[in-house]
Amino acid sequence: MKLEIKNLSKTYNNGVQALQNINLTISKGMFGLLGQNGAGKSTLMRTIATLQDADNGNINFDGINVMKHPEELRKVLGYLPQEFGIYPNVSAEELLLHIANMRGITNKGERKDQVAALLQKVNLYEVRKKNLESYSGGMKQRFGIAQALLANPQLIIVDEPTAGLDPMERNRFYNLLAELGENAVVILSTHIVEDVSTLCNDMAIIGHGEVLLTGKPYDIETSLNGKVWEKQINPSELAIQKEKYAVISNHFHLGKMLITVVSEDMPDESFYQKSPNLEDAYFHLLFNQAKQQVS
Repeated sequence: MKLEIKNLSKTYNNGVQALQNINLTISKGMFGLLGQNGAGKSTLMRTIATLQDADNGNINFDGINVMKHPEELRKVLGYLPQEFGIYPNVSAEELLLHIANMRGITNKGERKDQVAALLQKVNLYEVRKKNLESYSGGMKQRFGIAQALLANPQLIIVDEPTAGLDPMERNRFYNLLAELGENAVVILSTHIVEDVSTLCNDMAIIGHGEVLLTGKPYDIETSLNGKVWEKQINPSELAIQKEKYAVISNHFHLGKMLITVVSEDMPDESFYQKSPNLEDAYFHLLFNQAKQQVS
């Protein structure tokens, strides 16, 4: 079971080239698609989910030619978009039963059993009779996952699923997504590096509609071993440090500003070496892409 995307391109009517010759092969398990807002992630997710057409290219999933037979993919697809509408005055149970019926689960008993099982899985069973307008952001996201899982999909797409969740809700969501990846192809589209490093065995980084890098998060992290350096500075020194060094990121820690630099050798004796993480590799890639665009 795998999803194959070949030479996929999309330009909107306003001239924005959202996707440029995308090529990806995604196997069963959790796959992370990491990129900034506006990188093209949502366009790619909507195209895979058959909600919009591409200008060029092909998508195949487990023998289904998605471009020619979108209706066949929809039978095995679960999709949680970045923003999804709900009926506020309907209970979670009522709406899931309605969606299950539309998904082709016509047997009333089977429909009821599957909805009850999904509500248990996403920890909403005790509040299943409450209207959706009373749900917190995290509860609505878990409801979104429940509707995406109806009819046991083989391909699951979740677009920015943890944005806006508090740490506890995000942790619950991580556990749920990790479980899903055991039996399906799950694509996690996000701008949050932690989501990918926590959950995914394979990943791609996308920027300006192009795939910039693919691989396993651990391999991408360790490619910078021995090359990442950090030091504390006064905020007023930031511009000067950026002129002298390849500063890929800066952040505050315990009220002090830290800068991170990538260099083959120690930049100077005021720096100390740090173990690279996926965020360092991500920022380094974006830093290099920005340099190429300027030049």
